[in-house]
Amino acid sequence: MPAAATFAAAFAALYVAHSVGDHWVQTSHQSATKGLPGWIGRLADARHAATLTATKLAVLLPVAALLGLKLSALGLVAGMSVDALTHWWADRRSTLAWLAKATGKTEFYNLGTANHPAHPVTADGKPAAHLGTGAYALDQSFHHLWLLVAALLVATV
Repeated sequence: MPAAATFAAAFAALYVAHSVGDHWVQTSHQSATKGLPGWIGRLADARHAATLTATKLAVLLPVAALLGLKLSALGLVAGMSVDALTHWWADRRSTLAWLAKATGKTEFYNLGTANHPAHPVTADGKPAAHLGTGAYALDQSFHHLWLLVAALLVATV
């Protein structure tokens, strides 16, 4: 099978598995504590990255088997390692906030929060509920970039 087809199938599988692992498999505890300073946050984030990687492999490997994709062990290790490490890095939260600041995206990062100058408010002026934030959008787009890199590694190494 051509590398382009292997890449496309691997990316599709990893993209779906990412969404499932990041939203359904991740525990509330991991979500609430992975951004905390110190070892409590680092370990919660490591557990999240581990279960997320396991979810991605649980989706990718059957897809590869059913489609007859030829994946190398080295490509799988390289792709999944890059993905897990970059996911862990971004999910420490302060790191992604730093990247947003360094790239001039702080205002967008704060979109949907009380820190944004135009945050949504209720009729009595309190912060209003909303769907999503700029931080979440930047988090997911960062992860999608690295899913692409992971799929390229899986398909070509």
